[in-house]
Amino acid sequence: MAQTAGLGRKYLKAFVSGFFVAVPVTVTVLDRLAYVARVEGASMQPSLNPEGTLSSDVVLLNRWSVRNYEVQRGDIVSVVSPKNPKQKIIKRVIALEGDFIKTLGYKNRYVRVPDGHLWIEGDHHGHSLDSNTFGPVSLGLLHGRASHILWPPNRWQRIKPCVPVARRPLFNSGGSTEEDGDEYDDTK
Repeated sequence: MAQTAGLGRKYLKAFVSGFFVAVPVTVTVLDRLAYVARVEGASMQPSLNPEGTLSSDVVLLNRWSVRNYEVQRGDIVSVVSPKNPKQKIIKRVIALEGDFIKTLGYKNRYVRVPDGHLWIEGDHHGHSLDSNTFGPVSLGLLHGRASHILWPPNRWQRIKPCVPVARRPLFNSGGSTEEDGDEYDDTK
């Protein structure tokens, strides 16, 4: 009987020591590398949650890729909401610092994105609180980049950056204008 009690203590000690190693490692991974998040609402339809309220997409948010604030136009990113710091929102990067953008109802019709900021928008215009509501977003609010859709299984895929043709910057920080390339279409 004493041998069984000693064996139980040994397993308990192994579990507790493993727990105290696993928790900090898990917290570090979630804080620095990546984590999984459920996307709610219609603001990113049809890219995310195409079936509306019937189901919510679950995405992998890559924290490592945004540690130096290196994002590109078209990335879907998670940011701390400028309106409610307790909330994270997920939107598409439309313009980077230095880009000129034609807004969709912001207080100014045209905006130059200031240094250290992004212009983000939901794909479902009119159903999104985004930069057209609160203006350019500080890079310091950047939380992660959505890299994959993990759930539901029939939507499992890598998320590729893309900016809708009608939402591309009028003049970007790289020096090109919409006339420089045939991929721009301002007829929409």
